[in-house]
Amino acid sequence: MASRRKFIKNTITGSGALAVSLFPSFYIQPAKPKLSEEILGHGDFRYRLEPGWGDLDPNRYPVNNCHEMVSDKLGRLFMLTDHPRNNILIYDPSGKLMDNWTLSLPGAHGLSIAEEGDTEFLYITDPGLGRVIKSTLKGKIVMELKHPSEIGAYDEKAAYRPTETAIGPNGDIYVADGYGSQFILQYDTQGNFIRKFGGDSFLQPDKFKQAHGVALDNRDPQNPTLLCSARIKNSFKRFSLDGTYLEDYYLPGAFISRPVMDGDNVYSGVCFGMEEGNYNMHLNKGFVTILDKDHKVVSNPGGKEPIYKEGELQLMLQDKPIFKHCHDVCLDRDKNLYVCQWNAGNVYPYKLHRV
Repeated sequence: MASRRKFIKNTITGSGALAVSLFPSFYIQPAKPKLSEEILGHGDFRYRLEPGWGDLDPNRYPVNNCHEMVSDKLGRLFMLTDHPRNNILIYDPSGKLMDNWTLSLPGAHGLSIAEEGDTEFLYITDPGLGRVIKSTLKGKIVMELKHPSEIGAYDEKAAYRPTETAIGPNGDIYVADGYGSQFILQYDTQGNFIRKFGGDSFLQPDKFKQAHGVALDNRDPQNPTLLCSARIKNSFKRFSLDGTYLEDYYLPGAFISRPVMDGDNVYSGVCFGMEEGNYNMHLNKGFVTILDKDHKVVSNPGGKEPIYKEGELQLMLQDKPIFKHCHDVCLDRDKNLYVCQWNAGNVYPYKLHRV
């Protein structure tokens, strides 16, 4: 990867020199991003911060919370905000705004992307309205899942506040009811209910406290599974595609958001953290955490270096107040990170440049 980044850098430098020689009076050197001098992260996963990467005119493109971001197959970055004037902002990797649109959702929270044939679709959740929407990349709604109480999955009094979706290898839709009744609900491609699993319990390992996220883990192509976040339990939980509980990965100190799969690694925003000697959930203590293929934490950009003693991961804490509440992480083709934040003063996404 380092060699690839070096090649791209040299190619860009060479192209710039050619342009200057051919058009010396017209060529304008592209502005370099304003990066911090400080290196964030650990081991092979280190970054330099560009906090102004996603900044736009807040009067034209307002955001409340930048909840989640995904990348399409063209490399465009789709960012979801819960401002009803402005649910989707579409960036290129340089931070240029390419397009925006809205579904007028006041609580837009979860954003996933999946390909059907040659076409990509977005899946958007609004927990406040209890809606799960499938749309085109231009914002046309093509399907909406029915409320679980309408299809016999929940009784009428059960809370339903969906936070996230994941799409299985066969197109099945998995919905995390992270702010509601703590189930993962499974539907087929047409939106027909199949089953639910999980539920609300702090002590039972196959149940959740704040099932905030769900993702398809296909690192083993012969045995794809679901990786789900149990935020209040500081853990990721693994399930089979039919809802059988398999295992748990404990991340002490980290109130995690959804798992984001990329290659052999799992990335997640830590939305809340802890303090030494005080193990309650604390505001403004966010950072990013990165796990390897063996489920070991290898880097915490914005957080303290992960430490293992006798094979046990020790308490993870914020290192410096760079982030407030990291709600999601997105990666581009060069493994740079884009960090979306909740309750962080209406900030746009930050970019972490891989070094």
